[in-house]
Amino acid sequence: MEAGLRFLAAAIAIGLCGLATALAQSQIGAAGAGAIAEKPELTGRMLILVALPETIVILGFVIALAVLVL
Repeated sequence: MEAGLRFLAAAIAIGLCGLATALAQSQIGAAGAGAIAEKPELTGRMLILVALPETIVILGFVIALAVLVL
């Protein structure tokens, strides 16, 4: 029973973080495309802003590993 709950907790940690990242990247990507269309010099800054939400998934993965290992 305890092992099943640990797997469920890890799945929730990854799933919710993935969902949050997808929502954030969709909003940032749409805004970034519009900004780059108006000012092409913002390309580098927008690439950083699109990659930033990926840290949420990495944090969720670390939390899932901690739940499973500890």
